[in-house]
Amino acid sequence: MKKTYSIKEVADYFKLPISTIRYYDKKGLLPFVSKNEAGYRVFSESDFGFIKTICCLKDTGMPIKDIQTYIELCMQGTRTIDQRKEMLQQHKQNVIKEQQLLAESLQEINTKIKRYDSKDSQTIIGAQIKFVKDEKRDLHLKDPFI
Repeated sequence: MKKTYSIKEVADYFKLPISTIRYYDKKGLLPFVSKNEAGYRVFSESDFGFIKTICCLKDTGMPIKDIQTYIELCMQGTRTIDQRKEMLQQHKQNVIKEQQLLAESLQEINTKIKRYDSKDSQTIIGAQIKFVKDEKRDLHLKDPFI
C-alpha cells in the first residue's frame, strides 16, 4: 500500500528542521510536493529521492539558486538530461576542489596537533614566538603577544 508523509515525518527522516523544508518550498525547490484539501504539504515516497538530492547539493555547497534551476530542469523531463548532467559535472568539479582545500587544511591541522603532542612542544613554540617577536621588532611593528 502506498503511503504519504507529513512535513514532520520528512523533517525527521532527513534530520532537517521543518522550517528548512518550508524554506525550500518557498524558494521553489519542492514543486513536486502536493498539498491536501487543507493546504498541508503531503509527501510521497518519490519525493524522498528529490529531497535527498536537494540535501546532497546543499550539503556540497551548491547555491539555492542553482539547486532551483536543477529542480526546474528535472521537472521538464527527459529533454533536460544533458543540461542536468552538465550542471552536476560542474558542481562535481567544485566539490573536488573543495575536497582538495579541506585535505590541505586537515594536513595543516594535523601538523599543528603533532607539534603540540611533541615532547619538545614548549621549545618549538617558544622558538616560533621568538622568531615572530624578533621579526616584528626589526620591522618596527607592534609585538602581537601579550
